[in-house]
Amino acid sequence: MTVYEELVKRGLIAQVTDEEEIKELINNGKATFYIGFDPTADSLHVGHFMALCLMKRLQMAGNKPIALVGGGTGMIGDPSGRTDLRQMMTVETINENCERFKEQMSRFIDFSDGKALMVNNADWLRDLNYIDFIRDIGSHFSVNRMLTFECYKQRMEKGLSFLEFNYMIMQSYDFYRLYKDYGCNMQFGGDDQWSNMLGGTELIRRKLGKDAYAMTITLLLNSEGKKMGKTASGAVWLDPNKTSPFDFYQYWRNVGDEDVIKCLKMLTFLPLEEIEKMEKWEGSELNKAKEILAYELTELVHGEDEADKAKEAASALFKGKGSKENMPSTDIEKSEINDGISLLDLMLKAELIPSKSEGRRLVKQGGVSVDDIKITDVNKMITLEDFKENEIIIKKGKKVYHKINIV
Repeated sequence: MTVYEELVKRGLIAQVTDEEEIKELINNGKATFYIGFDPTADSLHVGHFMALCLMKRLQMAGNKPIALVGGGTGMIGDPSGRTDLRQMMTVETINENCERFKEQMSRFIDFSDGKALMVNNADWLRDLNYIDFIRDIGSHFSVNRMLTFECYKQRMEKGLSFLEFNYMIMQSYDFYRLYKDYGCNMQFGGDDQWSNMLGGTELIRRKLGKDAYAMTITLLLNSEGKKMGKTASGAVWLDPNKTSPFDFYQYWRNVGDEDVIKCLKMLTFLPLEEIEKMEKWEGSELNKAKEILAYELTELVHGEDEADKAKEAASALFKGKGSKENMPSTDIEKSEINDGISLLDLMLKAELIPSKSEGRRLVKQGGVSVDDIKITDVNKMITLEDFKENEIIIKKGKKVYHKINIV
């Protein structure tokens, strides 16, 4: 099976500009390709997972990845998929985020000996001369055509700023510069980036008279059509300080029955033959498939040791064996409890709920337990007597466990 055929079988490819040329390039290790990452936060998240896994797959096949961090475009913000204006960030924040991205990407991509590059588009975007840029590059873009693209249509409803309107031109210019400076002949990205990517291939054709190619990756959606990687408390991050390895493991352990095989195909490096056998699994066997998915992805992001710890902690919770040592926990000083602390305040402190009103709703719906005892009183107080061996375990819903330690 060729590399391209495997990508198709795993359901990774959404759209391509020239399938035969793209097959030729990636199957023979001739692609120098880039994927862009705008540094809108200080960590990558599950939404970036597909791109990182694709880069790893293609590098393993001999192709050369370029990870482009958007130190320049990040100062504007991509309007794709948004109905509001992104929050503006300082140069210092953008630079810090770019540095953290490289650390996390290194778990997926081998940057040694020139096997991959990390490039920051701030190097050519931040010091552009506006008049020269508009004359040289802007003249190749039709406003009428740009306004037909979906990414602009969505923002037009609430008001598209001229700042955001420039984003497509900036991203297209990135591809042009990477082609010219590094021989980058392909761009990959999420399916919502299609129009921006076409802009880049067209600019290269017009300016250089050369062919470049684009391929979009299938967006990671659940069976309800919603983007995966979001929880009630926010994004699922790759930074262990933002989403613990245990919580990361639990997120994948708890994906829907309808989504587990798709996630195994798209995100893991298990052989397709092995995954296809799991497609026949039903009932409790699907739980085993979810455990495999959770372990494989946690090992990929956090390493074998953390994956083992997360698996053991999950086993302690759901099977009554193993160690609770690696369960997510919050330390609280004895003096903070005194004569008692409300359960809602404790859950807020542990970041189990975003607000007391959400906590009250959960309690009223029977969704909160303390040491396996369901709590029905929204005014429940937790006292020192409730702590056994200086700890209690709060359970939220069916799947979220959190240990509170007295220190």
